[in-house]
Amino acid sequence: MAPTLLHPPADQRFEHSFSDTDIPGGGGRGPHGPDYDPPDTLELDPEPGERPLSVYRMLTLFAITWTLFLFATLALITELRWGQSKHWVSISLPQTLYVSACFLVLSSAALEVGRFSLVAGAMRCCARWLTVALLLGLAFVAGQLFAWRELALRGLYVDSNPGSLFFYVTSGLHAFELLVGSAALAGVVLLVRRAAHKARKQAAVDNIAMYWHFMGGLWLCLLALLLATIQR
Repeated sequence: MAPTLLHPPADQRFEHSFSDTDIPGGGGRGPHGPDYDPPDTLELDPEPGERPLSVYRMLTLFAITWTLFLFATLALITELRWGQSKHWVSISLPQTLYVSACFLVLSSAALEVGRFSLVAGAMRCCARWLTVALLLGLAFVAGQLFAWRELALRGLYVDSNPGSLFFYVTSGLHAFELLVGSAALAGVVLLVRRAAHKARKQAAVDNIAMYWHFMGGLWLCLLALLLATIQR
């Protein structure tokens, strides 16, 4: 008698249990597990209507380059025209300028501490140090105002002589540029306090730190130039 082959029922013949990992892109766990989250160091794709992080870096570099060319032009004009003028009058610089320069250096140091706090994940500590940097920057601008008042009390105004003109123009432009940076720094403090992605916060802090340190170094160079030209 020939053997009889038994076939499975039709409803079980093609039965197969698919797991989530069998379906490509099917919302499964994948190789990294169900709770996988991309690291914060990766640059996120911008949301609709949101600029990519590289745009802010380009704007920061543009602002630094524009400011550098502006003050380099002022320094060149001082050396070629006013420095050779017979009407140049030596001016004793106000002592307030040295105090305000210390405020600016301490402000850069506080901003760096805030950057390290952000890397360590201490958002509140980062926001506090950024606020300290902002207040020290505003104290620097207040010191500039006191320096201008001291010169005015001596009878030295913008049109008194080429030296006073260069001082008011140079320090005034630098104070204006720092006030613009202060407004940007205040915006970064608000961003750090918000529940934004860490990569976006880090990019914002890095950009404002680059601009802030540049403005601090620029003022130290300008102060040395003032000492060599106006107070000579």
